[in-house]
Amino acid sequence: MSGRVVIAGLGPGAEALVTPEVTAALAEATDIVGYIPYVARVPDRAGLIKHASDNRVELDRAQDALRMASDGKRVVVVSSGDPGVFAMASAVFEAVEGGLREWRDLQIDVLPGITAMLAASARVGAPLGHDFCAINLSDNLKPWVLIEKRLRLAAEADFAMGFYNPRSKARPEGFARVLEVLREACGDDRPMIFARAVSTPDEAIRVVPLTQATPEMADMRTMVLIGSSRTRIIDRDGAPFVYTPRSVPG
Repeated sequence: MSGRVVIAGLGPGAEALVTPEVTAALAEATDIVGYIPYVARVPDRAGLIKHASDNRVELDRAQDALRMASDGKRVVVVSSGDPGVFAMASAVFEAVEGGLREWRDLQIDVLPGITAMLAASARVGAPLGHDFCAINLSDNLKPWVLIEKRLRLAAEADFAMGFYNPRSKARPEGFARVLEVLREACGDDRPMIFARAVSTPDEAIRVVPLTQATPEMADMRTMVLIGSSRTRIIDRDGAPFVYTPRSVPG
């Protein structure tokens, strides 16, 4: 087949954080597919068709991209951050597995991007400098009981954690419960980082102790990080540095 699907990460927001590989794929595309605000980040040009859709139709979006590629189009499916982290790469391969046999013969390439989690970590120092995990706090695709179980087990294992999709208008109460679980499971005052709209003009970074964190500090544009029990804060003039040592005493 002459068509191709590229699943590309646009990074956290700033144009400078889009990789050259992704930029080249966008320049060659005939069609761009993705969530409305992510598609809007791709500049218009002659010959390029954009297919923007709502955020809850990921599988439909993936199927549309595969159909277009089957017709010979060069399709780029865009996500923010990295497409393999709670994003469109998984949806596309789910569509391939459950779809037409011919879709398995398509050229499908995943191009990595800078994740919101890593961009947020870099802004304050190195809070993910040792073992860490990432948890999507949305219960749209998994039950709350599983989210709570993973929070407690991650705290028990003393991971630093990165939280995606912490608090939406549709479920504002969820993040309040997350903070309750963390306070119970961690039992200390480790630092939390609220990094909103990193690398954009709306960027705002806040570092607070776990006991002082409130639900209103997060929204859907916020990446939330929490350190492990060994995470350290270096006070200085201006914003502090936050880092987690690379080693743990035996």
